[in-house]
Amino acid sequence: MKTIINRIFILIIILTSCNTFAQHDHFIQNGVIEYEKKSNIYALITKKIKGETDSYYQAAFESYKKNNPQFKTAKSRLSFSKNKSLYKWDETNESTSNHSWIADDAMANLKNIIATDLDTQTSTTQKNVYDNLYLVKDSLRKIDWKITDETREIAGYECRRANAVILDSVYVVAYYTIQIPFSGGPESFTGLPGAILGLALPHENMTWFATKVSEIPVSDKDLAPPVKGKPTDNKELNKTLLEALKDWGKWARKTLQAYSL
Repeated sequence: MKTIINRIFILIIILTSCNTFAQHDHFIQNGVIEYEKKSNIYALITKKIKGETDSYYQAAFESYKKNNPQFKTAKSRLSFSKNKSLYKWDETNESTSNHSWIADDAMANLKNIIATDLDTQTSTTQKNVYDNLYLVKDSLRKIDWKITDETREIAGYECRRANAVILDSVYVVAYYTIQIPFSGGPESFTGLPGAILGLALPHENMTWFATKVSEIPVSDKDLAPPVKGKPTDNKELNKTLLEALKDWGKWARKTLQAYSL
C-alpha cells in the first residue's frame, strides 16, 4: 500500500510540473523580428567569372577583394500581428562597400517590401527591378516543406529545420519556432507551423538569421501594404523579365530567379 501511495504521489508531482510548464510556455502573437542577411560576395563573383578566359575578370576580382569584405550584410524586419505582416529593409543599417560591376548580384541586392495576408493567402510586393518599380499582387507561393528532426537555437528560440525546393531548382533551408505562431518569415517564405527565424539558400550563398525578437503592439498602420509601383502579378512580371533578359546569356537565369523570389 505504501508503494502505491508513493507512485500516486510521484505521478501527481509530474502532472503538476507539466501543467505549470504549459502555463508558463509563452507564445508571441504580435511583434517585430529583426533579421541580418549575409551574402558571400566572393563566392558569387567566383561563380560569375568561372569559365571566363579574359584576365580582366580575375584582375577586377582581386581588386575588389583588396577593398571589400567577403560578406555583404543588410538588415531587415518583419512586423506581424494576427495573420498579417509587413517585411521591409532598413536602408540605414546596410553595410557599405565600394560599388563594382563585378560584385553586382540581383539576389544580394534585393530590396523587396512585402505585405502578407495569411487569411486570404495573398501578398502585395513592391519590387525595384533596376529602374522600374512594380507592385505585384498575387497568391502566396505554395512551398512543399519537408520538416526534419534537426533543431538549433536562434535569437533565444528553439527552432526546427525544414527543407524545400522553389523555382524548380533553388534549395531552401529554414528554421522555424512554434513559440511564434505566425506562419511567415523573411522575403516571401511562408507555410511553416511558426515564424521562420533562420533561412539559407546554400547554393546562392545567402542567409537570413533573426538577431532580435521584440514582443510589441503592431498597429494596422504598421502593416499597411505598399502602394507605389506599376500594378502586375507574378505571371506578367515573369513575362516582362524574360523579354528583358533574352540577350543576357548565362546570367539571365540567376537574375530571373532573384526577381521571382
